[in-house]
Amino acid sequence: MNTDLIDKSEGVANRNSNYSSLIINIGNLLDFARKKAFYEVNIALVNTYWEIGKKIVEYEQKGNEKAEYGSNLLDTLSRDLKEKYGKGFSRRNLLNIRTFYIKYPKWQTLSAKLTWSHYVELLIIDDDLARSFYEKQSINENWSVRELKRQINSALFHRIALSKDKQGVLDLSRQGLILQKPEDIIRDPHVLEFLKISEDYAFSEKELEQKIIDNLQMFLLELGKGFTFIGRQYRITLNNDHFYIDLVFYHRILKCFVLIDLKIGKADHLDVGQMNMYLNYFKKEENVSDDNEPIGIILSAEKDDVLVEFALGSISNKLFISKYKLYLPDKKELEDRLRKLL
Repeated sequence: MNTDLIDKSEGVANRNSNYSSLIINIGNLLDFARKKAFYEVNIALVNTYWEIGKKIVEYEQKGNEKAEYGSNLLDTLSRDLKEKYGKGFSRRNLLNIRTFYIKYPKWQTLSAKLTWSHYVELLIIDDDLARSFYEKQSINENWSVRELKRQINSALFHRIALSKDKQGVLDLSRQGLILQKPEDIIRDPHVLEFLKISEDYAFSEKELEQKIIDNLQMFLLELGKGFTFIGRQYRITLNNDHFYIDLVFYHRILKCFVLIDLKIGKADHLDVGQMNMYLNYFKKEENVSDDNEPIGIILSAEKDDVLVEFALGSISNKLFISKYKLYLPDKKELEDRLRKLL
């Protein structure tokens, strides 16, 4: 065997490996630098807009201009700033900048994790409680601007708040959603408008499941923070009989499995019994020592509250029935219901 050829091939392989490592290391440095630059530019931009907003409001408050939406100040200011400094000073943006300072008068309350685009979306929200919630959730769950818009449009705050008492709503607004118990991950209804299924289309449970798998990222966003996908049609076997759970997740914060069964109609007592069996199986056969008790969610198009009350009455497992909607909820209706609660 020619040892020179072997040595040369090993040398080439080492050089290729070292060169690949060099490319990866340079790439990592560039990625880090770009993220750092974006972070610093964002802080500077938000800080600058806050300071500009402060100057505008202080000018108004000194009696130089009435603090009104219809004031000519913003029109004049927009024209002069664009002429002198270029783009970025439309009347709309100046109005956002002014409102930004009014809604966040203390600089210390601003988060470096949120971009100016995040704050523009938050400023659209009139209700202080809702705005505070979306702000905290954006920070806690690292939402992109697109994700924030989707959660606002799906009325996430109202959907969660309506399951709490008055103090719970206030805590939700101040802290965001703190996941401490199984009930904290339940939303009723879940909104699945991203599946783009027409309401008058007679779809099957298999089609619904496939649509969710095809849009898994959005479904995870709807479920909330902490969910990790394990599998679909998860098979369990009892006495040579096979059963299949539609969707199985693991919740890394609550440290438990979450089993989801999909129903295109109304969930009944048989569905409850079947899910209860799945939960008992997971407790005995799938859980390891560090796992908490599994959670079962029957996600159905319709829910009979009386039937649910009786079906779940003596069950000790963490089992919930929640509705899903294929369209965005009526936000005004939810707001009215929340206003009565408060």
